[in-house]
Amino acid sequence: MTPYDILPNEMKAGKMDAETGFSTRKFHGALLIAAICVLIIAPTFIYPVFLMKVLCFALFACAFNLLLGYGGMLSFGHAAYFGSASYVTGYAAKAMALPPELAIVTGTSAAALLGLIFGLISISRRGIYFSMITLALAQMIFFFCLQAEFTGGEDGLQNIPRGYLFGFIDLGSDTAMYATVSTAFIVALVLIYRIIHSPFGQTLKAIRDNEARAISLGYQTNKYKLLVFVLSASLAGLAGSMKAIVFQLASLTDVHWSMSGEVILMSLIGGMGTIFGPFLGAIAIVSMQNYLASLGAWVTIVQGAVFIICVMLFREGIVGLISRKIRKPL
Repeated sequence: MTPYDILPNEMKAGKMDAETGFSTRKFHGALLIAAICVLIIAPTFIYPVFLMKVLCFALFACAFNLLLGYGGMLSFGHAAYFGSASYVTGYAAKAMALPPELAIVTGTSAAALLGLIFGLISISRRGIYFSMITLALAQMIFFFCLQAEFTGGEDGLQNIPRGYLFGFIDLGSDTAMYATVSTAFIVALVLIYRIIHSPFGQTLKAIRDNEARAISLGYQTNKYKLLVFVLSASLAGLAGSMKAIVFQLASLTDVHWSMSGEVILMSLIGGMGTIFGPFLGAIAIVSMQNYLASLGAWVTIVQGAVFIICVMLFREGIVGLISRKIRKPL
């Protein structure tokens, strides 16, 4: 008998699937197909570079939501993985002349390794202590990027070449670049969906809801928390890697603590612990930054006001509110 066998029925994936029903799975499939259709036609009406920025930050928010919404761990330093992957990818593409696919893999791997190291240091702590440790570690990465020669300091890494994907797809074309980013986003979204609906994901939710009970059932909770920490860091690194290629730039903004704050805001506004919530949250935040840029520093005040309204009127976020209205999980 394994620990999973003695897990209470309401925590098991099979039971959860039975309760939600096949119609819910079809509903999620329909939403995914609709999202793909929207991504296909969107460049016809919206500037592709803006769309790519939204997708990069949406993936970043989905990665963070995997850690917070399903793992129950609030990290104040997720910009470390996003930004470090951005720098490593930029350096690999520019200084080492690696093709974009290898540069992205290198950046994502660097974020995964960093997540493993930071996870081993931080997951033994709980609550605010965990959050503050992640913030302190992220600040170390920020100051390293500020001082290291290969990062370009305050100027950042500029003129990162997009190159040719697999040797023949010219990413200098915004159309080809958009197709690459949107494909990577959909694949990552499907991967996250499979993770949270797997036995691992159900066990992770059980640990989030009652860690003491999960420990009493025989689970080594720190191993599950470390794994989801590394997965979240890896996906955040993938988002940072693609962002570096898209904008041909890796800067200190990517590793600044304010970036960690923005991804928290995206998750909470969209709907923490939901599949599509971080996507909508990223659209909301990036759109405000883009279309309200003329307001200057007042954009942050607008974001704060939106956050306050969301907390006061619908604490479950945009998607949580919609999900409650239609009575289906999103």
